[in-house]
Amino acid sequence: MEWMELSIKTTTEATEAVANILYDAGVKGLVIEDPKDFDFINQDQRSWDYVDEELYTFDYEGALIKGYLPKTEGVADEIQLIKHSIAYLPHYGLDIGEGTVEAKEVKDEDWSNTWKQYYKPTRIGKNIIIKPEWEDYDKKPEDLIIEMNPGMAFGTGTHETTTMCAAALEEVVTKEDLVFDIGCGSGILGIAAAKLGAKKVIAVDLDEVAVGVARENVNKNQVKGQVSVYHGNLMDNIDEKGDVILVNIIADVIITMAPDFQQYLKPSGTLIASGIILEKIEPVKKALKAHNIEVYRTIEKGEWAALYGRLRED
Repeated sequence: MEWMELSIKTTTEATEAVANILYDAGVKGLVIEDPKDFDFINQDQRSWDYVDEELYTFDYEGALIKGYLPKTEGVADEIQLIKHSIAYLPHYGLDIGEGTVEAKEVKDEDWSNTWKQYYKPTRIGKNIIIKPEWEDYDKKPEDLIIEMNPGMAFGTGTHETTTMCAAALEEVVTKEDLVFDIGCGSGILGIAAAKLGAKKVIAVDLDEVAVGVARENVNKNQVKGQVSVYHGNLMDNIDEKGDVILVNIIADVIITMAPDFQQYLKPSGTLIASGIILEKIEPVKKALKAHNIEVYRTIEKGEWAALYGRLRED
């Protein structure tokens, strides 16, 4: 089978939006190469233990996204639509950098497995390790291993937004907690919450493919008794109050959801909101404050921030 490989040069800020455009266009695989995903190496030299040094080379200083479309009769029109959609992103306030889209033909055997070289065992929290199922890892007694096979459509869990959430979960999740993972993606964080001792995790995503992958990963990590994954719109599958609400999406969606948090968060509970670019911290804080959520801690990593919130005491 022949495929068209699309290479998009953009920014870290715009990677999620560009990826969504590609998914909507029917892309069957996705690889994101972002030098900023490796910034943690410069902060902690021990991180070299989890990185293949040969991969720490990039031809482009921004984020490079590669997606694959089947070479069909209408593929040229699909590529044109993708170009127009990416070009329109600045109207939403996103910096897309170069924003260029290049296309070339590739054979199936050229890409069906090569993406795996980018996915190595990675520590994303103090004790949380993301391990691809085809890689060996020498487990330490305190390590919590999350074994993943994300396919070509999902990230490796090393993005700043995910690592900040993992660190936050390690701080706040306790035994018997009920955790809501809204926008769960491939299920990494919901699984992490379960392995940290949460009694019950409800994970929700709008993307049916993500829900399928998350369920597979839940089964793979033997936490099916703790984690339930649903396809649906944000909080629609929730009818109780949680000890922890985890939202790792984007700032504008978090702002839209702000009225819901006070309804679904226990008085002693914690909101963890991530996926927020630095420029949007204050608008998110303002929206949360307007709906009775006090932000008591802000963590920044690279161009991203995560907020810790709780119900304001009157």
